[in-house]
Amino acid sequence: MTLEEVMSRLEAMGTEQTKQTFIRHGAKEPLYGVKIGDLKKLVSAVKKDQGLARALYETGNSDAMYLAGLTVNPRTMDKETLEAWVKQANWVMHSETTVPGVAAESPFGFELAREWMQSRDELIAACGWSTYINAMSITPDEQLDLEEIKQLLHQVETKIHEERNRVRYTMNGFVIGVGAFVEALHEEAIRTATAIGKVHVHMGDTACKVPEAAAYIKKVEAAGKLGVKRKTCIC
Repeated sequence: MTLEEVMSRLEAMGTEQTKQTFIRHGAKEPLYGVKIGDLKKLVSAVKKDQGLARALYETGNSDAMYLAGLTVNPRTMDKETLEAWVKQANWVMHSETTVPGVAAESPFGFELAREWMQSRDELIAACGWSTYINAMSITPDEQLDLEEIKQLLHQVETKIHEERNRVRYTMNGFVIGVGAFVEALHEEAIRTATAIGKVHVHMGDTACKVPEAAAYIKKVEAAGKLGVKRKTCIC
């Protein structure tokens, strides 16, 4: 398929209802409003052409950017391209899902996570925390820097309520991620979650809620999934 053909398919698959839902969650034009399930119908075709996968992201169309994240091979991504992607991610679907998933499975996951977490740009900083969470979710505990993760838990505990809106959200997600995916630091994550308590995040004109970290981690434990790693964080 050509780029023009894919964009035509996306336009035909979009609906005004889905578009408005995305906009309420912060999406920026241009976008057609294609459901994620429908985007996945194009994955097999686009994956065969990695140039096409990258070109989709460059269109700046939100639906095409998400499809790019589903189809690009993260192992072939260089730092420069990932840096360009994070700067172009202009709402949470891409800054907290598309780019973190690809970055985490690239050879530069933790490196870029650390860099982005320090950014003055709210969405890039949130992307950094989300990238770290995703990288933890697919990395065996013995390959993780547990001391660094402990330090990050301390950072969350002392600074989360002073942070920017989406950074608060992803910091809270980081605590959940440690508690769920890093068995060696499960108890430390529970302690941190209890200390920070309820995290307030403005979710816009949506019904979305911020999960309470301690309760969420305990649900994972109750389900017998504590420490179970993901095969992929791209979805």
